[in-house]
Formats: sequence, structure tokens, C-alpha cells
Amino acid sequence: MSGTPPDTGYLLAGLGVMFVVTVALRAAPFVALARLQNSAVVRYLGRTMPAGVMVVLVVYTLRDTTTELASWAPAAAALALTLVVHLALRRAAASIVMGTAGYMILQALLA
Repeated sequence: MSGTPPDTGYLLAGLGVMFVVTVALRAAPFVALARLQNSAVVRYLGRTMPAGVMVVLVVYTLRDTTTELASWAPAAAALALTLVVHLALRRAAASIVMGTAGYMILQALLA
């Protein structure tokens, strides 16, 4: 590939466009949330999303489970841990983090 290198102005224009797009993409969620703060949809999602995340994590955890002990034991223990933490603390974030960490630790120990 031969030819002359791009002009400095061309490069600066490209960098400028990249800068504007990056800043706009980073600011968009904050602008959207500020406008939707009192929205019924956002309140509904705030109530239902923790349960949705839990369902996705359970399905992901159990999707490749087999009858071998090293396969189902970490999944069963992590699900039990998640349930116990959630019933004790009633905090979705704590139960998700503890259950995920428990699964990953048991998976590493039994592998």
C-alpha cells in the first residue's frame, strides 16, 4: 500500500468525531434516566429486574449440569446459598453476589 499519509486536518476531524460520539454515548444513559426518573416503567423495572436477573443466573447455572457430582453439587450448593442469603437479608444484590461467588469457588475446587 503506497501513497501519501492523511492530512493533519483529516486526522483531527476523525479524532473530533470519535470524541463527540464517545462523550454522547457516555452521557446518554444519564440524560435518559434524568428524564425518566419519575416514570412508571422505570419503577416497574426496578421492582422486577432483580427477579429477572436471578432467573437468568439460575438457568445459566443449570444449563450444562449433568449427573456427575462435580457438575450438580456446586450448582445445588450455590442455589441453596443464594436462597438462604436472600431469605436472611432480603437483598437481591447480596444474594446474587454470594450465590455466584459460591458457585465459582465450588466449581474451581471440584474441577
